[in-house]
Amino acid sequence: MRSKKLSGGLIAILCGFALTMLMTATTTAAQTEKVLYGFTDNSSGSSPVSVTFDAAGNMYGTLSQGGNGVCPNRTEGCGEVFELSPNGNGGWTRKTLHEFPTNGSDGFYPQAKLIFDAAGNLYGTTLYGGSRHEGTVFELSPQANGNWTEKILHDFSNDGTDGKFPWAGVVFDAAGNLYGTTFGGGTYTICEGGCGVVFELSPAGNGTWTEKILLNFGSDYTDAYAPDFGPLIFDAAGNLYGTSGGGGTYGSGTAFEISPAASGSWTETILHSFGSGSGDGSLPQGGLTFDAAGNLYGTTYYGGAYNFGMAFELTPAGGGTWSETIMHSFDGETGDGTLPRANLILDSSGNVYGTTTGGGANIVGTVFELSPGSGGSWTETILHSFQDNVKDGEHPGASLIFGSSGNIYGTTAGGGEKSGGTVFEITP
Repeated sequence: MRSKKLSGGLIAILCGFALTMLMTATTTAAQTEKVLYGFTDNSSGSSPVSVTFDAAGNMYGTLSQGGNGVCPNRTEGCGEVFELSPNGNGGWTRKTLHEFPTNGSDGFYPQAKLIFDAAGNLYGTTLYGGSRHEGTVFELSPQANGNWTEKILHDFSNDGTDGKFPWAGVVFDAAGNLYGTTFGGGTYTICEGGCGVVFELSPAGNGTWTEKILLNFGSDYTDAYAPDFGPLIFDAAGNLYGTSGGGGTYGSGTAFEISPAASGSWTETILHSFGSGSGDGSLPQGGLTFDAAGNLYGTTYYGGAYNFGMAFELTPAGGGTWSETIMHSFDGETGDGTLPRANLILDSSGNVYGTTTGGGANIVGTVFELSPGSGGSWTETILHSFQDNVKDGEHPGASLIFGSSGNIYGTTAGGGEKSGGTVFEITP
């Protein structure tokens, strides 16, 4: 649970940030959506999270619920890692790589996107489980017999120093270290259960990994705290960027940067405090995305002009400050979506793509595109409104990815013929 928000009378962390609201138009474009795979809402696994491709064109992802593994003190399954492979007939064949939990020290409830290393191993997080019951970072390695072997790289422990509940995924640096955030735990206690941390995991030899806490969130109520689903990202200089759903000057979340120093310590900078008014957003749940010019893009779940969320851009403004532009406020009217919670992705032309968990023509979510126009304006196009029927998915809450052919791929948490969510493809 988050701590109570303070009033807007707190002293601003950022001085001189500019908040610009730009008018956007919404149109609907004819795109072709195809459900590639539908999951079953039972023991076979359901509620897929973001997918990722390997070099051969297979997709990998996690199911946050279902499966045959039984969680402690629960009767239902607790998620799995799966692979989808093209079968040559236009369909996809599913293979279960790992079911959570396999034993009392395994994690469960994976909520984040998987990543590959150069050797073809997969890495991810589980929100709960592990030997200390506070979540895990895991590795899955392919074996010669076609099976995959899981190794727990770190068990989180709410001991007053370590984090707990790693909601977001992890990211590699060039040296092979892993970085991520936890929703709770850490040193500071202004949040119930701790305010979260930024952590680094480094290979230590003999297959073990060493954790280092780079930052404890929640030093005070204006600091970032409780980072949600969005993974961290690096810039070219080795700085890390992310969002938090809590904290900031107005108590409505932040965009933050942490930078390494020669001493080995890391320094945090709040780039933007959400909830300032004037249509600003609140509760950013997805992470940030860079464009080639060094601008950052993201979404907020609430706020905006209609309190249904918004898409924003943050631009370096000199002197260490950043200027926010509201690209689009979701209104839930005329087919527009509502309540975005995932990362945005960009194509080479500067168009931005994302999902909303609600709204659209059928009130169960959309895939949208934002295209830059003259004078800094942005135009929204609804690429697909999900349908509340027995075939299409519902409530896409995870980030999209591009395929090698330029098609867009994503997941829905529910819907589909078997009611357990879908993996879908959108073709222009």
